Amino acid sequence: MHIHQDWATDGFELPVVAPATSVFPHRDYLERWWHHFGTGEVSLVEDESALLALRQLPDGSIAFVGDEDLTDYHAPLGVGSGALLGAFLDRLPSGTRYRFDSLPAEAADELASGLGSRATGTQHESAFRVALPGDFESFLAGLSKKERHELRRKHRRFGEAVGAPRLLEGTVDPVGTFAQLHRLAEGRKGRFMTTEREGFFRDLATLSGARVDILAGDEGFPVAAAIGFQDADAYYLYNSAYDPARAAASPGIVMLWMLFQSVIADGVAIFDFLKGDEAYKLRLGAEPRPLYVLEGRT
Repeated sequence: MHIHQDWATDGFELPVVAPATSVFPHRDYLERWWHHFGTGEVSLVEDESALLALRQLPDGSIAFVGDEDLTDYHAPLGVGSGALLGAFLDRLPSGTRYRFDSLPAEAADELASGLGSRATGTQHESAFRVALPGDFESFLAGLSKKERHELRRKHRRFGEAVGAPRLLEGTVDPVGTFAQLHRLAEGRKGRFMTTEREGFFRDLATLSGARVDILAGDEGFPVAAAIGFQDADAYYLYNSAYDPARAAASPGIVMLWMLFQSVIADGVAIFDFLKGDEAYKLRLGAEPRPLYVLEGRT
């Protein structure tokens, strides 16, 4: 076992234990998160076949790098990560608390195998994913008649109020536009977009596969924005916002229409809404992917 803080380690090239988890288990995301929000001490724990990116919080407890509000999936890398985690925890003082959240079933099972009876595992969240057909019309046809009618009605109403919807290309500062729209929201959502978090989103937008989409009508003024990640298999919708002054035109729903249309045309198989159990996700055909937390004390 080697415990260090070298983000350049080749261990990050190992395969992820849980499939379809986007950028979240990988170096480029984790190092950016740590740069913006890390407190305590990072421990990259690896052997010849596995790697765990862990942190010791100021209260002494152990968790994965990446807080659960911003990090939708956690998963170790390589083979034998459960045994590696168990060996790492054995080195810590008795009574040290640990909590490993946002684990897909594959990751939870692997880590639980190394923790045994000393860890308690429960489902604490779900991600919501839509299996995509080969074309957009088939996607619409797969929805309930009521939902299909509502989507078309809102798409038509947007066109009447704002003009034909389109995703802008060549926006000078798409993340700045996204952040500005986010801050227009009321309450917690509007307060979420601090200067520090905007800096984090700017860093995320430089990741391979990141995309920032801006929705506009005929006049070209942004009315909604979304940031997500896309690979060969899936699109992951990380965050979105819209102009509340245009709420009557349903810009949030129309943005989803445009995103589904775009990623289906790209041939991806999954649209992942990530965490959050908002009802609209189910209406759009999403199925829950359970996420688990393992916690206990050494």
